[in-house]
Amino acid sequence: MTDMRDIVFVGGGHTHALVLHELAARPLPGARVTVINPDPTAPYTGMLPGFIAGHYARSELEIDLAHLAARAGARLVIGRAGGLDRDAREVQLRGQAPIRYDLVSIDIGITSDLPQIPGYGAHAVSAKPLGTYARAWEDWRVAQATGRLAPQIAVIGGGVAGVELAMAMAYRLRGSAPEITVIEAARLLPNIGTRARQRLLAHLAAAGVRWRDQVQVVEVTPQGVRLSDGGGIAASLVLGAAGSRPQDWLRGTGLELIDGFIAVDPFLRARNDPAVFAVGDCAHMVHAPRPKAGVYAVRQAPYLLANLRATLAAGGLRPYRPQRDYLKLVSLGGKSALGEKWGVPLEGHWLWQIKNRIDARFMRQFRA
Repeated sequence: MTDMRDIVFVGGGHTHALVLHELAARPLPGARVTVINPDPTAPYTGMLPGFIAGHYARSELEIDLAHLAARAGARLVIGRAGGLDRDAREVQLRGQAPIRYDLVSIDIGITSDLPQIPGYGAHAVSAKPLGTYARAWEDWRVAQATGRLAPQIAVIGGGVAGVELAMAMAYRLRGSAPEITVIEAARLLPNIGTRARQRLLAHLAAAGVRWRDQVQVVEVTPQGVRLSDGGGIAASLVLGAAGSRPQDWLRGTGLELIDGFIAVDPFLRARNDPAVFAVGDCAHMVHAPRPKAGVYAVRQAPYLLANLRATLAAGGLRPYRPQRDYLKLVSLGGKSALGEKWGVPLEGHWLWQIKNRIDARFMRQFRA
């Protein structure tokens, strides 16, 4: 009898969730699968703005990893990875025994925390990881609704993510005269086409969201933020949505990193260790660099699964070649959205309905 091989999935990101869904129908012969994640559920990024705006319940954006792992015949370990011993082939967990692997895949996403800003860790919440933000938003809403906190919010980061979340929060707080300010160190909305940018700025203004660009946050305090120009913004909720940062523990793995992200080859393997795969936002595709976006994580799933099968069976690997552009959909607070591809913007309620159907179909497969 052939010895069983241990495959360990670190993280419950979108790629791993889709692979587990497929494994429920077609298991990996000769393999034991273990999933490691800090929580039994994982939030779906595409529905977060809708949850913040009040269009979805919290349960609607949660992928049930326990249910998914059970369907796939996998073991779910609730824990947080803190390292990788590649010589012993073990995933090191914080406060728990390590877990051995023959092949390991890492899908742990990114963080948007800003530890370089004094006071950030004590007085702000990051948009990523999403679960932490979702919980903080629910707690803040209860305190605000009962009059214990003023509806004043500062969003650090004026990219599409920060602007989208600002409009979602403005919609949810409509009627309570919220004061929401987006702060950007460079130019607001720098990575979107000119026409789409103009429309988003108009929607921000219509939602009553203010913005400050070309200015930096130098400190977060219990009362709000202090700015590099000497001014300040009062806020009872400070949200960090500026850029994306890899998780710190990857630096100690000895894997080849690019800007802290795991450098992978076209087969989604770490470039200096073929026993390690990496997908989603924590990976850097050296052969085809792309911005951090969920669309790539979703498209990587069949390639990861095929290459795990091929590695176990000593077969041929499938290279992943991502598309050059994709339809960017930005929720506008209410049930309306703006889309852009190849620099051409579209918007309307119909676009939100399309996005809603796509999201619902994506989540439905995990609840079968």
